Amino acid sequence: MFETAREVQVGLGDRLRGLRLSRGMDQLATAAKAGISEKALRNLEAGRGSTVETLLRVLKALDAVDALDVLAPEPEVNPMAMLKLGRMPQRARRKRQG
Repeated sequence: MFETAREVQVGLGDRLRGLRLSRGMDQLATAAKAGISEKALRNLEAGRGSTVETLLRVLKALDAVDALDVLAPEPEVNPMAMLKLGRMPQRARRKRQG
C-alpha cells in the first residue's frame, strides 16, 4: 500500500485520472466544470500537491462526492457505549503520561 504522503498523493491522482477517463471527460472540460484551472487539475492528477478545495471541486465535477463516505464515514453511535459513558464524548483526549 502507500507508505508516504507522496505515495498517497500520487495514488489519489491516478485514481482521479482513471475516474475522469471512465466518465469520458478530458482535463479541460473537467477543470471548467470544477471551476479550477487545467493546471490545478493536472497537478492534482500528477500527485504534485493540491488543496482540499480543489479535490472536492473535482469530485463534485465527476459526480463522485459520495466517495468521501468511504474516506471519512459518519461515525456510528453504539447505544451500549453511550449508556456506559452516560453522555456523548465531546473530544478525544491524550492519555496522561506519568
